Amino acid sequence: MASEPESPLKDKNYNLVWALHQSLENVWRLETYIKDAESQGDEELARWFRRIQENNQKAGDQGKKLLVERIQKENG
Repeated sequence: MASEPESPLKDKNYNLVWALHQSLENVWRLETYIKDAESQGDEELARWFRRIQENNQKAGDQGKKLLVERIQKENG
């Protein structure tokens, strides 16, 4: 089984940046899924995608704030 190569950046801040990226990418990607559901007349699915999108947006906002705080703290 192949394993992920080690990254010289792999630490708690790397993990934070990765999770932040994933949250914000999901916000962007879900916009397409919402439009697809709406174009096919499935408002229930579109609403579900919107809820997921809102949760990802909140996580992204929280992650950005946390990252800024950590960078400021580390740079004194």
